[in-house]
Amino acid sequence: MPAQQYLLETLGIEPAAEGEAIGPMRRSQDERWNTNVAAARQFHAREGHLRPARKHVENVNGELIKLGAFLDNARKRAAKLSAERRGQLAGLGLEWAAQEGSA
Repeated sequence: MPAQQYLLETLGIEPAAEGEAIGPMRRSQDERWNTNVAAARQFHAREGHLRPARKHVENVNGELIKLGAFLDNARKRAAKLSAERRGQLAGLGLEWAAQEGSA
């Protein structure tokens, strides 16, 4: 019996079926953006503002989102964001997002 199979059986781990995805799936930039915006909406609804600390982590459906870092990075890169993305953030009350080409 090969060592790998012995270890799997000893630990009670079933090998992945043929064609079965292994490990976490990488998410697209749009999916990550939407998750971050959902975290921002949740924080805004609960706190009434959107000024979390840089290290703030928001729990969205069991997933921990680094909301503070996301907002800080988005503000620094605001000039490079699409009008649609700036509009989403401006809709949450972020004045810097409403200003075209702000940094």
